[in-house]
Amino acid sequence: MSDLAKEKARLLKKRGSVSSLGSHEVRAKETVGKTKDSISTVSYIDEPGHHEDNTRPAVQMENTYQMGPYKRFSVQAVNDILKDVLASYLQEEKYEAELCRQMTKTISEVIKARVKDLMIPRYKIIVLINIGQLNDQSMRFCSRCLWDASNDTFATHTFKNRSLFAVANVYAVYFE
Repeated sequence: MSDLAKEKARLLKKRGSVSSLGSHEVRAKETVGKTKDSISTVSYIDEPGHHEDNTRPAVQMENTYQMGPYKRFSVQAVNDILKDVLASYLQEEKYEAELCRQMTKTISEVIKARVKDLMIPRYKIIVLINIGQLNDQSMRFCSRCLWDASNDTFATHTFKNRSLFAVANVYAVYFE
């Protein structure tokens, strides 16, 4: 058995799959004269006889009979998070379409993580970020969803600098 095949077998046992030759562990082992053909990923589940039938028993959850939240969603705390994150990420930025596309993803993930750090149980968090170029235009945003006015809520903040605007919305939907 060649060294490359032994390395693949070792990786298969270690991780449950073998990566293609593009992976760092296997690529380091190949010789200079060989071509770099890719090999698809193989896992234990693809090969008959390697699949283990260790299914977990179904866990039966008991009813909590909780009809409303014990801890309410703090709109003021989330508004503070929105102001802080938007100002820190966009204060000195100029509008560039590709950069702003990436920034919306980054900012939404940061906001979502910081809102989840508030540890408000049983709320699903939805974060929407819109960034656009500031060119004396008018823009309106709207959204619709099923809403329980007694438990569900939202927070919003608008940010502007010399070249762009950003609108951040965080929706907190209570999950019974």
